[in-house]
Amino acid sequence: MGVLHTEALAELSLGSAMALSGIALLLYLLISSVYYAFFHPLAKVPGPKLYAITQIPYLYYLSKGDWVFHLAKLHEQYGPAVRFTPKDVSFITAEASKKIYGHKAAGNKSFEKDFRMYRQNRPCSSIVRSDQEDHRRMRRLLAHAFSSKALRGQGDVVDHYVELFMKGLTERAQRGEEIDIVAWYNFASFDLIGHLALGQPFGCLENGKYHPWVSRVFKGLKVLSYTQIYVRLGLQNWISLLSPPSLRKSYEEHMQFAEHAALARIESKDTDSQDFMSYVLRHNDEKGMSQLEIIENSGVMIIAGSETTATLLSGTTYFLLKNPDKLEKLTNEIRSAFSSEEEITVTQVDQLKYMLAVFNEGFRMYPPVAVGLSRISPAGGEFIDGYWIPENTAVSMPHWPAYYSKLNFRDPKKFVPERWLDDPRYASDNRAILSPFSLGPRDCIGKNLAYTEMRLLLARMLWKFDLEAVPTDKDWYDQKIFFLWEKGGLPIKLKEVVREKV
Repeated sequence: MGVLHTEALAELSLGSAMALSGIALLLYLLISSVYYAFFHPLAKVPGPKLYAITQIPYLYYLSKGDWVFHLAKLHEQYGPAVRFTPKDVSFITAEASKKIYGHKAAGNKSFEKDFRMYRQNRPCSSIVRSDQEDHRRMRRLLAHAFSSKALRGQGDVVDHYVELFMKGLTERAQRGEEIDIVAWYNFASFDLIGHLALGQPFGCLENGKYHPWVSRVFKGLKVLSYTQIYVRLGLQNWISLLSPPSLRKSYEEHMQFAEHAALARIESKDTDSQDFMSYVLRHNDEKGMSQLEIIENSGVMIIAGSETTATLLSGTTYFLLKNPDKLEKLTNEIRSAFSSEEEITVTQVDQLKYMLAVFNEGFRMYPPVAVGLSRISPAGGEFIDGYWIPENTAVSMPHWPAYYSKLNFRDPKKFVPERWLDDPRYASDNRAILSPFSLGPRDCIGKNLAYTEMRLLLARMLWKFDLEAVPTDKDWYDQKIFFLWEKGGLPIKLKEVVREKV
């Protein structure tokens, strides 16, 4: 009986301990929820109370590729500031954007990058995944490759790939074939950036198809969204195991290819070519970058300098096709400005005001980076848009929600390039909010090259061809966003313009 009594007491004690533990956990969750919802320093920032106590809704929509669109609805409901997790706040004003990303006056503290967005198991940092000091060091060296002087020297390289782009379109137009213009924009941008970043093109334009490595890049980019989810759940050490094997394999193969190509380019010791590496090798010193960092940044530049450019061109072309009057107006501007293709140069396309307005509207309606790039508030905290943001809070300005908000633009869902040309109907638009290349010391270092490439490709195509959309079962714009847009094909038909010979 004594033994049975002892065992019963032990079971009772274990059961009581488990019950008490459960009650303690429930009390902790209840108290924590009440604190975050009503007493936390961020409690005054608008947003759903559920989102104030848990990040699960955010991670759910992020995993589906729908977060950006859901966040836009939250801003529509709650206003220009939305708290969407216990320690994340989204802003959609130009003032907040400047505060978060802009240059800081002497004595003001910077908002550092939120590395939960970029964390990868890599051997070293890159210009994207670097702290303030390393970023400054890397950018100082890379700036030589993106200077105005360098861009002038790279003009012949850019022209070469524009010619290959036009040659491929012409051959297919003459055969009456449908053309996936998204693919061809990708071919052009990847071939060009492959030449400039690694000293070798991928042959996409000449072969009319994706290089196997380029295909892997698209799959690998999804890893960025999954990485953020795992890091936020405290599973950062398990990223390699938890990411879908096919995506993980694609990302790893992308980096391996970039490493091998960059290493071969470095070992060639060529400093005379007009590519990025020649400038980097020529100006590198003990204050520059290690060989490992140069290789790492080469892989980053391939993605940053290609996919985003092709995305903007794809979205802009889609909206032009959906708005024939805007397409006609742009086409007329281009054809009236040039009497031959040879006249369409970098200098001359810069004078096309309506084309610039079209690209600005393309950036607004289809920003290549639609998400908010998180920054961490500095020690001591800061006021943003009248809200006190305590230190170590993640803050961001998400592009798509900001650009589609009625708080910033009239008729936000309409493609209206005229809003960028002082049309009085849109005088109230907050045009200062548009910052597709970001702001401040971490803005896109390659924006001038991107503008050059975009203007030449679109101007040459519209000068030579009439564009016609091919009907499809699904609206091309119905897409997911996993850090970047998950684009499908956009089939079009091209008809070469017949001109009288002079």
